[in-house]
Amino acid sequence: MHHLELRSITFEYATADGPLTALRELSFAVEPSEFLCVVGQSGCGKTTLLNVVAGFLKPTRGAVLLGGKPVTGKGFDRGIVFQDFAQLFPWRTAQRNVEFGLEMKGVPRAEREEVALRFLRLVKLEKFARSYPHELSGGMQQRVAIARALAYNPAVLLMDEPFAALDALTREEMQRLLVDVWRETKKTVIYVTHNVAEAVYLADRIVVLTPHPGTVKAQVRIAMPRPRDTLSVEFLECQREVVGHLGGR
Repeated sequence: MHHLELRSITFEYATADGPLTALRELSFAVEPSEFLCVVGQSGCGKTTLLNVVAGFLKPTRGAVLLGGKPVTGKGFDRGIVFQDFAQLFPWRTAQRNVEFGLEMKGVPRAEREEVALRFLRLVKLEKFARSYPHELSGGMQQRVAIARALAYNPAVLLMDEPFAALDALTREEMQRLLVDVWRETKKTVIYVTHNVAEAVYLADRIVVLTPHPGTVKAQVRIAMPRPRDTLSVEFLECQREVVGHLGGR
């Protein structure tokens, strides 16, 4: 059984001019502990796809299965990290932000604190446990968001261009950190990005979507060992293959 499966997902937005199809007959599966990246041109439905998997949007047709069971709405079996730094609660410290999901699940306070500190340690922020979001850099805030999403032990981690708003150096640092965290936790990850080099650096497999409406155009398996050399011939060849599927030169 696949860990996560999307079966013939179609999603239509209602507009004044009639239905607008964002996704059409989109199907793919994700294996346990797989790091899967989804890439595509702007408007191909990448974020819509993630929102359907998250349970924020109900597909017009088709089904999402997690562990063989239909996804019918939001749930603690999926952790989500967005691009926006504002996803953290500004009135809570880093530690209290990480504790939030555990608190919603009714985990006792002492256990919440222990788990939160463990995951802050994993993202190298244990010294900033008592800091508030406004006291942290953008990269540090995203590390807190990753720790928060992992702390309540979801079956799948969903990430929507979480490093897009960061400067280039911080982004590279966060990519390296994410690979380390993934190797440590062995989470199943679906990561949406428009950055092909980022996808090749992170992914076990890349799903390329067609634009308007989005459906699967190609799937590219990345067999390179980690850590990956972004200047190697093999890396650049993988990047060229994905760009070719996107319609680039």
